[in-house]
Amino acid sequence: MLVEWTMRVDAVNDCAYISYKRPYMGKQGEQIVSKKPQKTAADLRSARWVAPDDLRSFGHRSRLMQMGYGPEDWVGKPFIGILNTWSDLNPCHAHFRDRAEDVKRGVLQAGGIPLEMPAISVDESFTKPTSMMYRNLLAMETEEQIRSHPLDGVVLMGGCDKTTPGLVMGALTAGVPMIYLPAGPMLRGNYAGQVLGSGSDAWKYWDERRAGTITDAQWQGVEGGIARSYGTCMTMGTASTMTAIAEAMGLCLPNASSIPAPDAGHKRMASGCGRRIVDMVWEDLTPDQIVTPSAIRNAAIVAMATGCSTNAVIHLLAMARRAGVDLTLDDLDALGRTTPLICNVRPSGKDYLMEDFFYAGGLRALMAQLTDRLDTSAITVTGKTLGETLEGAEVYNDDVIRPLSNPVYHEGSLAVLRGNLCPDGAVIKPAACDQKFQQHQGPALVFDSYPEMKAAIDDEDLDVTPDTVMVLRNAGPLGGPGMPEWGMLPIPKALIKQGHRDMLRISDARMSGTSYGACVLHVAPESFIGGPLALLRTGDVIRLDIPNRSLDMLVDDAELEARRAAWAPPPQPFERGYGWMFAQHVTQADQGCDFDFLTAAFGRPAGEPDIY
Repeated sequence: MLVEWTMRVDAVNDCAYISYKRPYMGKQGEQIVSKKPQKTAADLRSARWVAPDDLRSFGHRSRLMQMGYGPEDWVGKPFIGILNTWSDLNPCHAHFRDRAEDVKRGVLQAGGIPLEMPAISVDESFTKPTSMMYRNLLAMETEEQIRSHPLDGVVLMGGCDKTTPGLVMGALTAGVPMIYLPAGPMLRGNYAGQVLGSGSDAWKYWDERRAGTITDAQWQGVEGGIARSYGTCMTMGTASTMTAIAEAMGLCLPNASSIPAPDAGHKRMASGCGRRIVDMVWEDLTPDQIVTPSAIRNAAIVAMATGCSTNAVIHLLAMARRAGVDLTLDDLDALGRTTPLICNVRPSGKDYLMEDFFYAGGLRALMAQLTDRLDTSAITVTGKTLGETLEGAEVYNDDVIRPLSNPVYHEGSLAVLRGNLCPDGAVIKPAACDQKFQQHQGPALVFDSYPEMKAAIDDEDLDVTPDTVMVLRNAGPLGGPGMPEWGMLPIPKALIKQGHRDMLRISDARMSGTSYGACVLHVAPESFIGGPLALLRTGDVIRLDIPNRSLDMLVDDAELEARRAAWAPPPQPFERGYGWMFAQHVTQADQGCDFDFLTAAFGRPAGEPDIY
């Protein structure tokens, strides 16, 4: 080899050193690389690319030198991938250009070589038909980026709704050491002295505008004041839900998910991720040691206690299956029944936003309230147990993070329903809807498409009452396509003008995590493939019973069989490309909407062949 290097371990000082010599340049030196190494430099995955004295490795080394690197930059040092989901069309990640530099600084400080790589942004704001359709594409890209490049560890930069599960799903399958860097919530919104929460207040003021109670100027003021900085939604929407889940699963530095995006602490956290991933490589701390059944259960409990987005159900199921953990809707419902909601943040809470949550102690403080319910022996990316990372955590405002004795809601955030309308399950967020809908019965008003529904709701002569159950079908994983966030169906103007702000709504779609109301979602199987929702007709009576977890249409079996015999499947939505692949292989909502050929049950990679 043209560069000679060795590793020595200093048992007294508990350190490892890399010694290198470049005879052709007359240089040599020594650098500390890690404490408590379990790997040697020869064990590094990247060494397969750069260490051998052969033609292929010559090519790799020469190309590194083409970029300005020298052997002292890479010899014996972990190659750290920084998967950055920055995009000019993703306001949640607008700061990620800068944060990548913070991560690089940390990697360099710890003796690694940082290598930034792009990943599809999957932004929530602009992607059509829905970002959910591209979560699996991000997961595939993440897995293949890691697998095909000389990366010893990765920092995953995400936060906007689908980026957390997409990045984590791919990294779980790839199997190299990984750490998740959450984008952080934006600052709280403000208009005319009123605090605004992204999403939640958009729905609220939209209803008021349709009712004629606010002016165009007020509406425009809300529009300009609701998103005041970069970062994810500052409500407990899907973004904050999923980053909290990643942290509770052990994949983030302590309290990382709670730091507001513009806070200086967020930059320090980013550098900390860079430093920590280098040590994780030497410690060989891989995701399978962290994302265990206990970690998944911890994440589900924390999600319920935060007032999580309904989207958490689909993403948790998908991530669990990637990790080979058998998580079901019934498991989540059982945890929901016994886990009180203690996070008083909108939309399930009433008064506060994520900035307040951070000041109150953040997720670390909330998890400390739940230690008797969590498996605190679970290992985290810190190399310590969850219990060790929670030591000393304090709640600084017990109205934001409630004690178990004074919850926001006596059960967790979500309930799973079953019945002849949803034999494979449906989801509702009981704490975020009018409590009169705990038990409800009324006639269905069925729409076959979103445009049909949108055209009807502003008809003030629409035949609708407060007891009517609005239904939107053909909006599931295949029917949407991609399962758009259409599930919070707008209240018809006729009811809005009568002062009503909630009604029972049912769909095989999803809804935004910032949404609220009596919305039954994720009906499975979806109507597009002939699920019972496809057989429902306007005027059929629907019965909801949340305490007993049931949802049924009161139609006899013989009539349903006759309707099924007359039902014909709609045409497939795609003829080519990724959409075609999505339609061929996406699973239903109760299975996490992952691709059937990517779950752990289909088979994990047996290893990486040495193709050189």
